[in-house]
Amino acid sequence: MVDTRPMRADARRNYERLLDAAKAAFAEHGTDAPLDDIAKRAGVGSGTLYRHFPTRLDLVEAVFRVQMERLIARTNDLLDEPDAGQALQVFLRRVVTHSNTYRGLASALMSALRSGGSELAQRCHTMVYEAAGQVLDRAKAAGAVRADVDVLDLLKLVNGVALASEQDPDDTQLPDRLLAMVTRGLRP
Repeated sequence: MVDTRPMRADARRNYERLLDAAKAAFAEHGTDAPLDDIAKRAGVGSGTLYRHFPTRLDLVEAVFRVQMERLIARTNDLLDEPDAGQALQVFLRRVVTHSNTYRGLASALMSALRSGGSELAQRCHTMVYEAAGQVLDRAKAAGAVRADVDVLDLLKLVNGVALASEQDPDDTQLPDRLLAMVTRGLRP
């Protein structure tokens, strides 16, 4: 049974501090950053961390959810962009940038989704899928993208770009080069 009571103010503060500390640690060291270091960085004990996030994946997913919500909120501006093809390119670049901000995030979440994943991973996947679908549909309607392009295939390609970029972080131009190849292949 899931506890649906609102968090006490101090618990909420600790939760937010843990998310902020995890976000910084994941950006610096990847998603394998030591959990005890994250707790220390947040100024809480390990027990507090595990009370809020029983597993590493729970913490990774929570950080991902917050960042994904921000990414999706920024997608709305692209739905008003006059050039639907350019809007799609911007969206894809944002997704890659989001994934590359936290080393190991793309592979950790893809692994969680393949194994059935948690409700949170499924919800985040649905959020990005729907946002990508809206931007892609506009690009298709404008004739900027082939009609047979599937949103799930496109997201897999973008995840591949993110994973490749993560493996070669010194090549800062790699994501743009790979995305250029992807978007060229999408054109009618």
